[in-house]
Amino acid sequence: MANEEDLNAISTLHDDVYHGIHTDNAEWVDLLTLHRESVRDPVAIRGAGNVTVFGLSNRFDTEFPSALTGKVAPEEFSETLQRINSVLKKTLPVNVKWLFCGCICCCCTLGCSLWPVVCLSKRTRHALEKLLDWENSHLYSKLGLHWRLSKQRCDSSAMVEYVLLVEFVPRLHIHRPD
Repeated sequence: MANEEDLNAISTLHDDVYHGIHTDNAEWVDLLTLHRESVRDPVAIRGAGNVTVFGLSNRFDTEFPSALTGKVAPEEFSETLQRINSVLKKTLPVNVKWLFCGCICCCCTLGCSLWPVVCLSKRTRHALEKLLDWENSHLYSKLGLHWRLSKQRCDSSAMVEYVLLVEFVPRLHIHRPD
């Protein structure tokens, strides 16, 4: 009889613990959804050059934003912007020359002379996006950051410019139950 009572007590204890775990898991899931890590707003790095072709400036501002303090070293940030500015330095003078020639011949060609500038501008954007993808995969994804080229409206007018956005990637909770 004592054995039977012990087995019943163990069985009851097991059921209580089992149901308690499910209740605890539900509470944990509720706590995790309530206490998610809030994602900060992205940091925008605007063009700082004196020439802009189709919204793309000839260089970006190299000043280290205070929002990135503690996330990335200022030296790494500076090196990334130097690489981006070197791509712009190589490609944009060619775009400006083609834009000037296209504007002169625009009346005769009914606007078709501007197509080379459009294609070169697209090629420049593609080169920048490729560089940013490389930077993200080699350094910034490990730091919880993601760089991308984005269009934004200028503050003073209806013009659109390209800016670099440094987005904060939310961290995955590794202690979250399946």
